[in-house]
Amino acid sequence: MDSVIKADELSKRFGDTQAVDSLSFEVRPGVVTGFLGPNGAGKSTTMRMILGLDRPTGGSVTVHGKSYSDLPAPIQEVGSVLDAKAVQSGLTAHAHLSWMAKAGGVPPRRVDEVLEQVGLTEVAGKRAGGFSLGMSQRLGIAGALLGDPRVLLFDEPVNGLDPEGIQWVRTLMRDLAREGRTVFVSSHLMNEMEETADHVLVIGRGTLIAEASIGELTQRSSHAHVRVVSPDAAGLNEVLAREGGVVRTGEAGELLVTELDSARIGDLALEHRIGVHELTPVRASLEAAFLELTADAAQFSSTVDLSAAAETARALADEGSR
Repeated sequence: MDSVIKADELSKRFGDTQAVDSLSFEVRPGVVTGFLGPNGAGKSTTMRMILGLDRPTGGSVTVHGKSYSDLPAPIQEVGSVLDAKAVQSGLTAHAHLSWMAKAGGVPPRRVDEVLEQVGLTEVAGKRAGGFSLGMSQRLGIAGALLGDPRVLLFDEPVNGLDPEGIQWVRTLMRDLAREGRTVFVSSHLMNEMEETADHVLVIGRGTLIAEASIGELTQRSSHAHVRVVSPDAAGLNEVLAREGGVVRTGEAGELLVTELDSARIGDLALEHRIGVHELTPVRASLEAAFLELTADAAQFSSTVDLSAAAETARALADEGSR
């Protein structure tokens, strides 16, 4: 698949602060691409540059090979939600979308269509200034969908939503991707991204740290392991350690093994005639993998030693194996 959003050595400096530093990536259609990073990593600034709201100090970013300002009908090509509360408070939801439609050359009928799609038909005549954050998120998403664009950018789209709303956003994004659209979404909710995204970009201090599918990212984490249950756990532990395995014992007496895959563990158990009742590869959670990747990239960190973050990540991975 050809890339739709492409950043090439993209940089942005605010005074003495390098918010984005030589960032290069591509976002393709047909998948939900998550955009992850600690607070201050440069995610929002990058999205603003994609949309032409901030001018790069170096490099470039394009949508369908053009800068956003050169797109002939931006609202019909790119939809976005960067700040759900960025609405004129005195306007009703219907009026807000109506002026957007008029400005973007979108048929008026689309206003009612998107209001129904996001579940705001009953409050269409109410002023947006009185909306909760969750309702504002829905209104922002309605605005993003108004021009029926092929490219969609969402910055923290589930903030303020209840569980039903979060499930709705998750389903919407995956449906949009299945239609062949390009969906690029940032979030600090790792469990939600693990359920929603197919592919992720991880940045820290404005630079790219990792780019991979969710499965690849969590499997390559050092917290991925193989869970082994054996009636002779002590004997198997010795065998695996001699073969280069790193073995920890879980709370229930199971062995948690890294540096050896499940096939090798099974072969070694058979070779030494040691019974195995369970042999389960366990990938790390996205949260554990993220903490590991970004441990040195957080702009704001506590005075707790970084080993505490590693222990937290390890605990999260272990929890997933039970």
